[in-house]
Amino acid sequence: MTRRGALLFAAMCVIWGVPYLLIRVAVRDLDPATLVLARTALAAALLLPIAAYRRELRPLLPFWLPLLAFAAIEIAIPWVLLGAAETHISSSLTALLLATVPLVGVVIAMATGAGERLDGRNALGLAVGLAGVATIVGPSLEGAGVLPIAQVGLVAVCYAIGPAILQRFLADLPPYGVIAASLSLTAVAYVPIVALGPEGGAPSAKAVASVVALAVICTAVAFVLFFALIAEIGPVRSTVITYVNPAVAAILGVAILDERFTLAMGIGLVLVLAGSVLATRRSAAAAPVALEPAREAA
Repeated sequence: MTRRGALLFAAMCVIWGVPYLLIRVAVRDLDPATLVLARTALAAALLLPIAAYRRELRPLLPFWLPLLAFAAIEIAIPWVLLGAAETHISSSLTALLLATVPLVGVVIAMATGAGERLDGRNALGLAVGLAGVATIVGPSLEGAGVLPIAQVGLVAVCYAIGPAILQRFLADLPPYGVIAASLSLTAVAYVPIVALGPEGGAPSAKAVASVVALAVICTAVAFVLFFALIAEIGPVRSTVITYVNPAVAAILGVAILDERFTLAMGIGLVLVLAGSVLATRRSAAAAPVALEPAREAA
C-alpha cells in the first residue's frame, strides 16, 4: 500500500467510526427523522454540485428504481433506525453490534443463493461470529431492552443488502452521482415526515455541531475520501475499514461520553471480527461466499 493509500485508509477508519458518537449526542435534542433530514440535506447540498460538475447525474435516470431502492435501504431506513436505537443504547454497543454486517451478508447470500456454498472454515466463522453476538448482547439486554437492539439488527440487514443492490444494478454508474442522488432522495422523502411530526425545541449547540459534523465530515467528505481510497487500493481491500470502525467507535464512546465498556463487549467484538474474517474468506478456487459490504457508513 502506498503512503497515500495508508493515509486514506487510516482517515476512513476514524471518520466512519465517529458517526455513532455524533448520533448519540444529536438525538438528545433532535428526533431521529429530523436528524436524518438535516444530515442528508446538508450532505446533498455539498455533493450535488460535484456530481453535476462531473456530469454524473444524467446517466442515473434509466436506473431510477434501483437507485430508489438503494437510497431507502442504505440511507433512509438504517439512519433513522440508528437514531431511534441510540436514544436508548450507547454508541459503543451500537457500533459493536454493527460489526456483524459481514456475517449478515453471508447469511443473506446463503438464503438467496447469491454466494458459493460454505465450506468448513466459513461455517466455523459463522458459529464464532454468532457466539460473539451472544457475548455482546447477552449482558446488555437487561439494561438496553430488546427493541433498540432489534433496530440495530435491522440496520445491519440494510447495510448488508444495500451494497448488493449497488453491486448488481448500479456498479457501472458514476459514484458521486449515485451517492448525491441517494442523499437528495432521502432528504426529499423526510421533508413531509418531519413537517407532519411533532414540533421539538431548539437544539443545543452540541447537537447542531454534531449534525454539521455528521453531514460534512462523516458523509460528504467521507465519500470523497472513500472513492479516492477505492481508486488507490481497490474496492476489496477498502472493505477492511469495516472491521476497524467499531473499535474506533467504542473507544470514542468510552473516552468522550464515559460509556460503559465491559469485558464481555471486548471479547464479543474479537469473536465477531474473527468470525467475519473466516465466514467471508473465499475458498481457494471460488468467488467470495457472500457479498461483502462495499462500505458501512453509519
